[in-house]
Amino acid sequence: MKILILGATGRTGQHLLEQALQRGHQVHVLVRDKSKIAFHTTNLTVFEGSPLDKTALENAMKGCEAVLSALNVSRTGDWPWSKLRSPKDLLSSVMKALIELMPTCSIRRLIFISAWGVGETKKDIPGWFRWFIDHSNISYPYLDHENQEELARQTTLEWTAVRPAGLTNGGMIKRVKLSFNNDPRPNWIINRKSVASFMLDILEKNLYTRQSPVISRSK
Repeated sequence: MKILILGATGRTGQHLLEQALQRGHQVHVLVRDKSKIAFHTTNLTVFEGSPLDKTALENAMKGCEAVLSALNVSRTGDWPWSKLRSPKDLLSSVMKALIELMPTCSIRRLIFISAWGVGETKKDIPGWFRWFIDHSNISYPYLDHENQEELARQTTLEWTAVRPAGLTNGGMIKRVKLSFNNDPRPNWIINRKSVASFMLDILEKNLYTRQSPVISRSK
């Protein structure tokens, strides 16, 4: 397939890009700095610009069949109170642009990363983590994840909001544990490679449209 990946230079997006190319997809990426893309292949087209720029976003998605987003509201560090590096409403602002532009480009499939703990799943996460969401800068990404999900629900797009448990950086691709309505109860973590693999699996098999599956490490 020909797909657009947003957030391709991020910690999960890098795996998403690498695996998409390994699977033989034709990939467009929209990045702020082309020099951060390490891959050079005829199956990859790199567009430079911000996903908040509608002209740049539309140019990058032309000819694509699906959009996969690994964007997140980022902070300067992993410390929960680290300063924000991106706008508080980055995700919902990009979602509004996608909703406007995807129909004009004849694209219906949208897969984006959200988080376990968003919306109705907040009650299911550990109490100490709920405290961090309510009392630190982690609150902004979670609120914007919730806003982008709500925007997607109001459309007729074939969207999937992937809600991973706590993300880790190491490890190999493994089968994921899939949960709806806390059944079965998710494990606490999942590595980024497995999240990327799951996103591509559901794209290729056209699974979980208009759903928000929680995914975690399968023991």
